[in-house]
Amino acid sequence: METTQERLDNADQLGLQLVRFLRLLERAHHQFNDKPHGVEKAGYMLMANLVLNGPQRTSALADAVHSDPSTVSRQVAQLVRAGLVERRADPLDGRACLLAATDAGTQLFDDLRAERNHHIDQMLGTWSIARRQQLVELFDALNTDIENYRPQLATAIAEQRKATR
Repeated sequence: METTQERLDNADQLGLQLVRFLRLLERAHHQFNDKPHGVEKAGYMLMANLVLNGPQRTSALADAVHSDPSTVSRQVAQLVRAGLVERRADPLDGRACLLAATDAGTQLFDDLRAERNHHIDQMLGTWSIARRQQLVELFDALNTDIENYRPQLATAIAEQRKATR
C-alpha cells in the first residue's frame, strides 16, 4: 500500500505533466492561429457543445461549459454575428430562446474536428490502438474526477480566501 508521501509525489509529477501539456496546447494554438477561422477558443467550445448536444438555452450551455451565463451570452453574440449560431424560439416556452449551431457552424466544427483528428493521429502514429484507447479511458476518468471535484475545490478556495482576509 502506498504512503501519503508517495501519493503526493505522484500528484506532483502529474501536476508537472499537466502544466507541460497545457503549455504545449497553448503554444500550438497560438502557433497555428489564435482564432481559427475567426472563432475564439471559448466560442469554439460553445459551438462544439451545440453541435454535439443540440440546441440549448444560454443557462444550460453555460452550465455545460462551466462558465458564467453573462460571459456565454457575450461569446454567443459573436457567434451569432458570424453566422455560426442562431437563436430559435423555444417550442416549450415562447418567451425563451434556444441557441443552435447553423449549417455553417456545424460545417466549421466538422472541418476543424477532422483537422484536429488528423494531427492527433499523426502525433500518436507509433502508438497501438490499445494504447490510444487506454489514453482515452484515462483522460475520460481524469476529466470526470475533475468535474466531480470542482465543488470541493470551490469551497476550499473560498475558505482559503476567507482565512487570508
